[in-house]
Amino acid sequence: MRPQILAVSKLPDMLAVSLEKNFCLHRQTHEHEPDLFAAIASQIRGVVVGGKYRLPRSLMDRLPALEVASVVGAGYDGVDVPAAVERGIVVTHTPAVHTDDVADFAMALMLSLGRHIPQADRFVRAGRWPGGSLPFSSTMAGSRIGIVGMGHIGCAIADRAGAFKMSVAYAARTEKPHLPHRFFRHVADLAAQVDFLVVAASGGLSTRHLIGAEALAALGPDGFLVNVARGTLVDQAALVEALVARRIAGAALDVFDGEPHVDDRLRSMDNVILTPHIASATHQTRKAMFDLTIENLRRHFDGSRPPHPIPECSNSR
Repeated sequence: MRPQILAVSKLPDMLAVSLEKNFCLHRQTHEHEPDLFAAIASQIRGVVVGGKYRLPRSLMDRLPALEVASVVGAGYDGVDVPAAVERGIVVTHTPAVHTDDVADFAMALMLSLGRHIPQADRFVRAGRWPGGSLPFSSTMAGSRIGIVGMGHIGCAIADRAGAFKMSVAYAARTEKPHLPHRFFRHVADLAAQVDFLVVAASGGLSTRHLIGAEALAALGPDGFLVNVARGTLVDQAALVEALVARRIAGAALDVFDGEPHVDDRLRSMDNVILTPHIASATHQTRKAMFDLTIENLRRHFDGSRPPHPIPECSNSR
């Protein structure tokens, strides 16, 4: 009999169809079909979790046979990892496959911010060009970028910034001696030295509001903030206040605290670029993520080691 798995979150059709070919898939029955869920809960051996969604201890406790949780994405801050480790539940994810897309998107947001590309598009569409020109924008080449978080994505952004002749510095939990870039232990110190502050660190409680009022004040009225990581890393209230007061030049946000709901004040600002968490949303990357999600499950259930357990579960099996 095929292993029974529960989709904790809504899944893209491509992934759902592939899962149904390999497993007995139940789609969010815990939310939509409580009677059915009560009948099958004791048989659920695996769960699939979208990277932006939660797998709390309370749901794990309702699944006594749960063995594995496969996260569709690199970030797994929505999973109660201590609860999973206590139960011996293997948590897997899909790291690295989205690195290039997210780094490309970070650069696109930086260009859009610095060169006022969205504003220029609106200017032409509104028929305003015959009446005058737009104000000058800012040069990217030779400017300074500060990267918060220097994992796979941070390093890929740094590589791309080098091609733009930008000077690169970074802040991280620990210094990376093999990197040629200047290291700052504190984000505010980094922010004070750069033109673009790009957030690429992991989410979770340890990094919540890592970018707060102090870092934004240090970034200053000519500095731009770009976030392609998790919305929780930025103190959104402090960011809105800094933008309203023009204490920073602008922001480009692909992620939000409380998404998909976005603060109305952010939507009304002309110095803010907003995108709906799409940095990794390409056909190629999503297919690679979906394939790896299934492979993590398949390898677990056939008795071999999943290729990508999270670090906290790396010694499992």
